[in-house]
Amino acid sequence: MLKYFNYDIVFQEVPNEVTLAVNFSLCPNHCRGCHSPWLWQDKGEIFDVHTLESLIKMYHGNFTCLAFMGGDNDPQAINDLAHHIKQNFPDIKTAWYSGKENIDPHINISNFDYIKIGPYKEECGSLKDKNTNQRFYKFSTDGKEDITHLFQKK
Repeated sequence: MLKYFNYDIVFQEVPNEVTLAVNFSLCPNHCRGCHSPWLWQDKGEIFDVHTLESLIKMYHGNFTCLAFMGGDNDPQAINDLAHHIKQNFPDIKTAWYSGKENIDPHINISNFDYIKIGPYKEECGSLKDKNTNQRFYKFSTDGKEDITHLFQKK
């Protein structure tokens, strides 16, 4: 089961995209130094296909990508929602920010345009840091491309 805490239209989470980012609670990762520890808790409202469609209809045309920020507690649900977007809203790209070391085996890569993996490690920093352990991938018919460098200032 997924629960969302909040959402916002953002500009930094996915390079070159205007992103509707949905923040999920019930995070099982509990990374030391996490910037959003309140998302570890059981807070918010249930997020299902009806909630997803309501958000999309409310903001359709104002964003190019929908990002699932978390949801590691139910990767199958994240996969199913991304599939729903691909089937019903082909103009919207999909992204998933996972705190796991690897892409969950329940995930069908064809449902996603972008996936961030890797827990936050204080000693490595976030995607903006050159020493980060986190990776941000772009998926296309050409395969998987690591675009983590786009977050890092030259």
